[in-house]
Amino acid sequence: MRLNSRIIQHCLAFALGLLALTPAYADETCISPYMKRLTGPEDFMYIWTLGVMEVGDEQDKLVTVDLRPKSKTYGQMLASLPVGGRNEAHHSGYSDDRRALWAGGLDSSNIFIFDVYSDPAKPKLIHTITDFVAATGGIVGPHTFYALPGRMLITGLSNNQDHGGRTGMAEYTNEGEYITTHWMPTDDNLQGAVKSGKMADGYGYDVRALPRLNVMLTSSFTGWNNYMMNLGQMMADPQAMKHFGNTVVVWDLHTRKPLKILDVPGAPLEIRCAWQEKHDYCFTTTALTSQIWLIHRDAQGEWRSQAVADIGDAKKIPLPVDISISADDTRLWVNTFNDGMTRLFDISDAFHPKVIYEKKIGEQVNMVSQSWDGQRVYFTSSLVSNWDKTEGPQGDLQYLKAFNWDGKTLKPAFALNFISAKLGRPHMMTLGAYSVGAQARTALPAPEVATLNH
Repeated sequence: MRLNSRIIQHCLAFALGLLALTPAYADETCISPYMKRLTGPEDFMYIWTLGVMEVGDEQDKLVTVDLRPKSKTYGQMLASLPVGGRNEAHHSGYSDDRRALWAGGLDSSNIFIFDVYSDPAKPKLIHTITDFVAATGGIVGPHTFYALPGRMLITGLSNNQDHGGRTGMAEYTNEGEYITTHWMPTDDNLQGAVKSGKMADGYGYDVRALPRLNVMLTSSFTGWNNYMMNLGQMMADPQAMKHFGNTVVVWDLHTRKPLKILDVPGAPLEIRCAWQEKHDYCFTTTALTSQIWLIHRDAQGEWRSQAVADIGDAKKIPLPVDISISADDTRLWVNTFNDGMTRLFDISDAFHPKVIYEKKIGEQVNMVSQSWDGQRVYFTSSLVSNWDKTEGPQGDLQYLKAFNWDGKTLKPAFALNFISAKLGRPHMMTLGAYSVGAQARTALPAPEVATLNH
């Protein structure tokens, strides 16, 4: 018994030593489960940035920021890679092998593929796709870039017929070759899907997958006519306000066939799915009605949608935008653009989220990214060029702000003013690191995705 006790003590000491040496996880919790995940601290932030007239070179660009706390250039720009012109730079996403970062323009529909593997501190533009609309059969506004095995799934926001919200998704190889298009189901073409409510609007926005359940979910927003219009003008136009999405679609992940269309009124935006094995649900927020919605599978295996919490005062139109779920599925960061606030919800009970923390980040705020361990949280400011505010305190309009989170409060780490740095308007963030191949591992075991014919 004495020997066993000593063995146990040595084992505990060894385990504690390993824990002390374990690096903090870097990756955002919004990544595809098919993608390799970093297991060390982040070294860089890649920020897909909108060009602005009379600011710097006026071009869209990929900005690399140093995130190494011990570096002499911590919190500063390391590289700026302009892509030529203004495309309404919006979202970006890694390929499954993490060698390439794809980024799109909502206006031009051009797609830019960057090599972030050869020299992570200085990405290179290696390919530009300029025929996205023609190749896909009319999709306009590439939005989400979601990694699948050996390929990229890209959601659209609009179409080239009426520039409204009806749209689809496209698949490309990792090398940038078009494969196929999947159109969103509509009332006049349900494609075998079942409507659980009143609507099948055919709108698109975000996409996320739960491979263990063979399920993919898409949300809906609005078309080119609206997102390229001045925000005040659009909100004062009753006809324009009718053209927003009100659905979330449940898809068969392997076949990419729509199964069920759920009513989620009020323009559901980002989808963030639970990571734990027994959590069969995802969250989204509605921009117009300022609510958190739970998309969940019930005891009978049916997918359902349910509003579970309010976000601020809907009458003041706080305009919920990006959200970020914690890796343990207990917390959800929710940003609201108009009031510049971030709110942290306790989602331990997914059906009853509760606000436990609030902080004003800036005059406006859009994107939020958190490290896998939840100890570092980052915010950027730009939504779309014609919706962004143009007046406010210096440094609080267009920025990257980094914070440390101790479980109780956000403590400022650094802030980078993108206007004074003559960079433009920062939008999408992705975390990067040196020696990705040595640090990365597959995030979750996942079934192979079926290969579809061209």
